[in-house]
Amino acid sequence: MSKSKMGDPDNSNNNNSNSNSNARSGPAAEHCVDIVHPVVPPPHRSGLQRLGNRLKETFFPDDPLRQFKGQSPARKWVIGAQYIFPILEWGPHYNLRLFKSDVVAGLTIASLAIPQGISYAKLANLPPIVGLYSSFVPPLVYAVLGSSRDLAVGPVSIASLILGSMLRQEVSPLKDPILFLQLAFTSTFFAGLFQASLGFLRLGFIIDFLSKATLIGFMAGAAIIVSLQQLKGLLGITHFTKQMGLLPVLTSVFHHTHEWSWQTILMGFCFLLFLLITRHISIRKPKLFWISAGAPLVSVILSTILVFAFKADAHGISTIGKLPQGLNPPSWNMLRFQHSHLPLVIKTGLVTGIISLTEGIAVGRTFAAIKDYRVDGNKEMIAIGLMNVLGSFTSCYVTTGAFSRSAVNHNAGAKTAVSNIIMSVTIMVTLLFLMPLFQYTPNLVLAAIIVTAVIGLIDVPSAYAIWKVDKFDFVVMLCAFFGVILISVQHGLAIAVGISIFKIILQITRPKTVMLGNIPGTDIYRNLHHYKDAMSVRGFLMLGIEAPINFANATYLNERILRWIEEYEAEDDVKKEGGGLQFVVLELSAVSGIDTSGVLLFKDLRRALEKKDVELVLVNPLGEVLEKLQKADENGEILRPNNVYLTVGEAVASLSATMKGQCSTTI
Repeated sequence: MSKSKMGDPDNSNNNNSNSNSNARSGPAAEHCVDIVHPVVPPPHRSGLQRLGNRLKETFFPDDPLRQFKGQSPARKWVIGAQYIFPILEWGPHYNLRLFKSDVVAGLTIASLAIPQGISYAKLANLPPIVGLYSSFVPPLVYAVLGSSRDLAVGPVSIASLILGSMLRQEVSPLKDPILFLQLAFTSTFFAGLFQASLGFLRLGFIIDFLSKATLIGFMAGAAIIVSLQQLKGLLGITHFTKQMGLLPVLTSVFHHTHEWSWQTILMGFCFLLFLLITRHISIRKPKLFWISAGAPLVSVILSTILVFAFKADAHGISTIGKLPQGLNPPSWNMLRFQHSHLPLVIKTGLVTGIISLTEGIAVGRTFAAIKDYRVDGNKEMIAIGLMNVLGSFTSCYVTTGAFSRSAVNHNAGAKTAVSNIIMSVTIMVTLLFLMPLFQYTPNLVLAAIIVTAVIGLIDVPSAYAIWKVDKFDFVVMLCAFFGVILISVQHGLAIAVGISIFKIILQITRPKTVMLGNIPGTDIYRNLHHYKDAMSVRGFLMLGIEAPINFANATYLNERILRWIEEYEAEDDVKKEGGGLQFVVLELSAVSGIDTSGVLLFKDLRRALEKKDVELVLVNPLGEVLEKLQKADENGEILRPNNVYLTVGEAVASLSATMKGQCSTTI
């Protein structure tokens, strides 16, 4: 009987007969094979070549240098400048038609950014003017460095909440507002530094540990916490808890009922209802997006006029107060790197940096997919990071691309990042000339704006979809949700990420193994528990391993395979079919990698099976797996010529022919 010789490609020229193997299942079936295709080792590569390829796939999967191939030196400089500054790529082709669209979009998002900026700064326990500062400089930086046409940059609710709550654990924004502001700018610096570093070092895969389930649960929990925090402004409460959990907030609300102001409640919930109605209209009819986009600014104007006209500030309705006029003052001299608060600002910068970066990239990619263009993740990390670093020097706190603002920008017809520039110019005019108008703006309308903005973060349809698809992901989502509302924002996020990582570890350490059977009438072998018509083959135990084999799962796989064998032998004894187990076939198509512990697994299995007079057969070991097995198999214990096959069908047919004393021809 002629067998295939593993690694001898010349055998493939010996026969031109039909390439289909015929393997029939069932205890009395006749097995025959005409052709056994050789398992050829991968082309030889040096260790340096393999390392280079692995590093390239890890850090440069998009191959950014491919655009430089075949270009002249002058052209390479141009392409390099365009890669660093995307505005140089689309800027030369900019025209009046695009400018008209961007002006409309820019003015529209500015009408939303002004009230939101003031509101989110209050949410972060910062002076309201800082929110406007943060809506002026960062969008200008992003317009030059960013690759998204639709991303509208500015403060966001979740990052504001996290920044304020984490810093408030050690410093009171009321007792020491200057120090609190300094720590906010320093945290923003570290957030930007971390974000830009991820982009420069091409480590963006780190943010992938925030799964969709984690983000949905986290965002929903944070939205509820943010909304509950606004009860202070909507009810007119003066003494409010500093804690962020659900129970402390509700306790504080109902323990201070004597501070509730009916004037504040009436005006606040009227404006909240107005904003929710406009939001609902824009959701039902997207073409009327401008209604919800302009509603916050209209609310601010109307509430300011009402407070001023009726002197409502004298009747218990609190207002923003006088805001400083002028552009962003420099703040690099306010960054504090003293040891006493350094751990706090680094931790705060890290958490807010990850959350804002994840949100910004996700929003950018969402609208890029709608308009069929590509957003470079690494460019976005660098752009958002440098935007925050420069922002920390100009009295700005953490900013990113907000979904609500970007959706308005998209619906308003934005064509390029110039819409961000138009928004910044509008904010600049506001800072220079219109700040006195906000003196009588009531805090209640800011609270209503925040509630309306964050309520969209509660994504019930996506949560239901996760429940239908993956129950474990649903548990992760619930852990993030309840962790945020019952413990704290950062602890809820940490718990969800920890459970997600545990899930990955579980999948690595407990890989799936399945028993394979033959689909009658074919040489196809599939999971016996999945395909009910699949049949086992007498004398064969065929198993599929569906994960890389490494030190973390080698012991488990050894024990699991031996248990499969014991179960097979016990079932065989019960049926009293005779013959017993002769071959254990391991299908390795899904095993993408292996380490030294994995190699030892095959050696240990070989020895254990030899004691039972059973042969170990390997099917379709992939390039890296086959290469490492060859190097480790100096004595030919694992890769024997008649024990390595390309398909399960060929393996069963060839080995069955051996059992029957028939002949197979190898090409």
